[in-house]
Amino acid sequence: MNQVSIDSLQAAFATERYVADRDLATAVYLSLTLARPLLLEGEAGVGKTEVGRTLAAVLQTELIRLQCYEGLDINTAVYEWDYPRQMLEIRLLEARGEAKSAATRDIFSEEFLIRRPLLRALTDSRPEPPVLLIDEIDRADEEFEAFLLEILADFAITIPEIGTIRAERPPRVVVTSNRTREVHDALKRRCLYHWIDYPSPERELAILGRRMPHLPDALAREVVTFVQRLRAADLTKVPGIAETIDWAAALVALGAQRLDAEQIERSLGALLKYQEDVTALRGGGAAKLLDEVRAMESRSTGRSAPSAATGRTGGPG
Repeated sequence: MNQVSIDSLQAAFATERYVADRDLATAVYLSLTLARPLLLEGEAGVGKTEVGRTLAAVLQTELIRLQCYEGLDINTAVYEWDYPRQMLEIRLLEARGEAKSAATRDIFSEEFLIRRPLLRALTDSRPEPPVLLIDEIDRADEEFEAFLLEILADFAITIPEIGTIRAERPPRVVVTSNRTREVHDALKRRCLYHWIDYPSPERELAILGRRMPHLPDALAREVVTFVQRLRAADLTKVPGIAETIDWAAALVALGAQRLDAEQIERSLGALLKYQEDVTALRGGGAAKLLDEVRAMESRSTGRSAPSAATGRTGGPG
């Protein structure tokens, strides 16, 4: 993008099938303009990771993703030495009779570095800086989070054998967290912050329209209303946007044109990920919730609500 603005970012994200609200587009704009990392927090499945992917597509640049997990270390995230090549180099020096005179830097130089995601992002030489997506930082150990401080503050990495490597052009950094634990204040201070919440019904319907343009309108409205109502229920884990899209795709695969209780129960595995939640909706729970959805629809449209069991409109025959 040559000229970046909040409006142009919103439009570009929409072109890539990501419906970004004004607040999110503003946060991304400020991150790009101020060259600051952007920390996105929110429940799982609300579209945090997709922001990084979409931003890379919008900027037409490489996406470098680091998936965090417990036990993630420097060798996996930053760099490690290519020991087989180093040993081969030593053997070659020995064969030439130069082993004793070889300086340490001969085998501990950038030539023998294996660049992992963080180092790749800092040393990328493409015309457009890459987007570095540090995904689910809350899953990594606090020690690794502390290591990130130098990178996020100075866009630099210190390698003891070589020294400090600085990015000539800092990458665009997106950090995500599901908030399974609190991220340390020192990391937050180095980032701009934005919370991504569950979408409003209108925005979720727009997201479904972008992701599944051939989804029947009536089914799309009922899916969104059902999921929105489900998020107010007492569940172990309420569904995010990703689950809404997966469930709509499952219903289409089952040939649904409108919701009915039987198809809901058969497709719950695409929507809910805990057995306790699935059990709560079976045995009449789905039908009861669907009746509430139909009643809400009838109040908004002025039409009689169809029965959850038959799918037909109630009233005199």
